[in-house]
Amino acid sequence: MRTAAHTFSEGAFSLIELLLVLAIILILTVLGASRFSTSARKRELAACGGNLQKIYLALGFYLNDNGAYPLLPEAQTSAGPLSLLVPKGTTDTQIFICPASGDKPLPESEPFGKYRISYNYYMGRPTNGDPQDIILSDWQVDTLPKKKGSLLFSPDGKKPGNNHEAAGGNLLTCGGAVVFSAPKADQDLLFPSTVRLLSP
Repeated sequence: MRTAAHTFSEGAFSLIELLLVLAIILILTVLGASRFSTSARKRELAACGGNLQKIYLALGFYLNDNGAYPLLPEAQTSAGPLSLLVPKGTTDTQIFICPASGDKPLPESEPFGKYRISYNYYMGRPTNGDPQDIILSDWQVDTLPKKKGSLLFSPDGKKPGNNHEAAGGNLLTCGGAVVFSAPKADQDLLFPSTVRLLSP
């Protein structure tokens, strides 16, 4: 004759079974979070590329009005010359902040020369240069010219050059195309002495 206690123990989970179920749940949670973070990173890179294309349009308006890209010889950061795009080229200052960078929002519709933005600017590009030359990019690790394979963006998610942590970043060509690069440059990013690469 079976007792109630004996019947209960036959239908209950053992400690090993319970731990196995918890381990499976933990593994599925980690895999789901990894998939979510990968898709979130792709969305942020796409939104960042959209920002660069909007800045490209503002550069086009500025170029039509002035016959040259923004130039401030005394500029120490990219914010100074790019601030010249506001308000005639654009009133949307949030396009100068990479959505993944964590940089603070800028004052709306006002020049932002004294604030930090998220992008590097190749100041001094000629208007008749190669359309494949880079004019803007995500924050780079330094302001030096780079050969293919050189470190371009943060490889470990630490500053500098970590707009997208260790996932690489976007480059904007003078022709208006947005190109993705891994942390190591996928192409030569060289420029003459008449061009200065300005960091944020």
